[in-house]
Amino acid sequence: MAKKGHRNQVKLKSSESPHIYYLSKNKNNTSQKLELKKFDPTPSVRKHVLYKEIK
Repeated sequence: MAKKGHRNQVKLKSSESPHIYYLSKNKNNTSQKLELKKFDPTPSVRKHVLYKEIK
């Protein structure tokens, strides 16, 4: 059974590789799509890149 509340799980996809981060965000406080700079551990990249929220 799913949890009820204001938080939902989102996927952040790297702009330079197929790597994906999963995290939860509060949909009441942040209604726009997230864009964060995070570390991409893929061996071909290995640097901080832009991650964009996908659904």
